[in-house]
Amino acid sequence: MPKMKSNRSAMKRFKITGGGRIRRYKACGSHLLTKKTRKRKRNLRKPALVHPTEEKRIRKLILA
Repeated sequence: MPKMKSNRSAMKRFKITGGGRIRRYKACGSHLLTKKTRKRKRNLRKPALVHPTEEKRIRKLILA
């Protein structure tokens, strides 16, 4: 069976941290911003970590 291709779009969306966790960016931070509070918009800018149950699947897409 041939090697699985790495998913280029997933590689752009996720980064692997120094500790091996996967970092992602939060949704809902690019439009319809007037109704969102300043605090909410500030928190949307911060990256988050992928949940451990999803890590295996995303790692397979990135490192395939």
